[in-house]
Amino acid sequence: MMMKKAASLFIASFVLCSPIQASLHIENKAAKPLSKNLIVLIGDGMGPAQVTAARLYSKTVSGTESLHLDGYYVGQASTFSERMGVDGSIVSGMITDSSAAGTALATGRKTYNSAVSVSNEEVAMPYASVIEAAEAKGKATSIVTTARITHATPAAFASHVRSRKNEAAIASQLLESGVDVLLGGGAAYFTGKILPDFEAKGYSVVKDQAGLQTLTVKHDKVLGLFGPSHLDYAIDRDSSSPSLADLAEKAIELLSAKPEGFVLMIEGGRIDHAAHANDLPTMVKEVLDFDAAVKTAMDFAIKDGSTSVVVTADHETGGMSLGRDNRYELNIDLWNRQKQSSQALNAALEQARTPEEIRKFVQTNTTITDLSDEEARFILKGDGTNYEREGAYNAVISKRLLVGWSGHGHSGVDVGVWAYGPIAELVKGKIDNTDIAKAGATTIGADLATVTAGLQAKYWYPKFKTMPDRSVVYPAKALATKLGASADWDQTSGTVRIAKGGTTILANLKDGSVTLNGRAAAYTVHVEKGTLYLSLDAFNELSGLNMTWDPLSERLVLQAG
Repeated sequence: MMMKKAASLFIASFVLCSPIQASLHIENKAAKPLSKNLIVLIGDGMGPAQVTAARLYSKTVSGTESLHLDGYYVGQASTFSERMGVDGSIVSGMITDSSAAGTALATGRKTYNSAVSVSNEEVAMPYASVIEAAEAKGKATSIVTTARITHATPAAFASHVRSRKNEAAIASQLLESGVDVLLGGGAAYFTGKILPDFEAKGYSVVKDQAGLQTLTVKHDKVLGLFGPSHLDYAIDRDSSSPSLADLAEKAIELLSAKPEGFVLMIEGGRIDHAAHANDLPTMVKEVLDFDAAVKTAMDFAIKDGSTSVVVTADHETGGMSLGRDNRYELNIDLWNRQKQSSQALNAALEQARTPEEIRKFVQTNTTITDLSDEEARFILKGDGTNYEREGAYNAVISKRLLVGWSGHGHSGVDVGVWAYGPIAELVKGKIDNTDIAKAGATTIGADLATVTAGLQAKYWYPKFKTMPDRSVVYPAKALATKLGASADWDQTSGTVRIAKGGTTILANLKDGSVTLNGRAAAYTVHVEKGTLYLSLDAFNELSGLNMTWDPLSERLVLQAG
């Protein structure tokens, strides 16, 4: 209650005394800072129902009336991504994925599902994040997550790739990014030369809770990798695994010693994973784990007096409903019975061969003793999705808990926004997720537009094709247009003419021949579904540039360094 009053008084006094209007953050220009530090917390997959479920659980099980979040609620944000189609199918639009939503929250720009902080174009352009803009101001930065540090949401704050699946490139770009403190999972993507490269740049590498606690402010650069993939769920965690609050507290300790201030992004990444699996008890404990990290951040901000905090989600996951089957109740007393996550139980479920074995697993993990033959057989059969028996197990348990799910994917509902400090006035009411990044940049006086322009002068991210001989070709019209050239297709002759200044490239789509200023040229030519692709030497000749191809990050390098 005291925290709620403190937040309300701070916001009220800011509204009365501040000459800056909330709309100014939309302009995305550097201005006089309102806060020295910025902390952004993202509950991945944490929609309104997830928050409510955690609150009801907390109240019923531990007698706690509210979440730490609750005293800081300021509004809600829309989450849609940009529309994009592939081969006639819409794969992006009203329902976002984590990379498109992460891009919006990090950069203030919309993009397509799967993109990581690049634009929705054939020749995509990088967008700077609030962390990258903060670094340009000399601030310390950190990314903390319970997911892989190379996963979609954390990746959006410090890397740029056309596909979130390119986690090896994301790991490499994190090395280049200069982010001071990186804490999360994903050790499997830091094998070979990359881990020694981090150490050569001065990063101290830690791998468990004991290692985390050895860190002091003398450690300027830290890479914490607490598992090969994601961190263990809170319900499955042992003493060697840090909680999200542990990670947040250590990051704040290390960053707060920096005189220029800091920007910190903290993600509760596994809320989403539990909701994808439709595992309610595990998901609730992940929300509570996240809420404890919110408390850590808010306690610091209140004491510090120069820190803004904003909390939101990237999207809702699972289409969760509290209530089902026309029954006006919830079996919350059953929500605390589960001993392990369904993920931890899944290997044993897959080995089961009889309904009796299934009953034993369910009784051991949940204390439910009256599983019917029909329910046991359904679990053995699987739910017909990629989640198979784990999905069927959770469907049976969810019905007992009186919780419903629309599926294993995301939904398009608005998500909550909570905030403390000067940023609170800039994100109140109904906003879009892009406003989070813009407000954050305004709060610390960072210039997203200028840093974005710098990135776009160095790197472009075109679509491309890899030929059988491993050479790479690029869409001719899109890349030529980006280079300021004209590209005209003559249907009668079956040729494409690309011209800039005194340079003309003529490609014959019928026989694959190509000329440069009337003379035969040895460029690689490829035509697919009516699109002409050319090799990079053609575009360098056309533009007079010396662009190179970075095969790991799948980008054109216009300027080195």
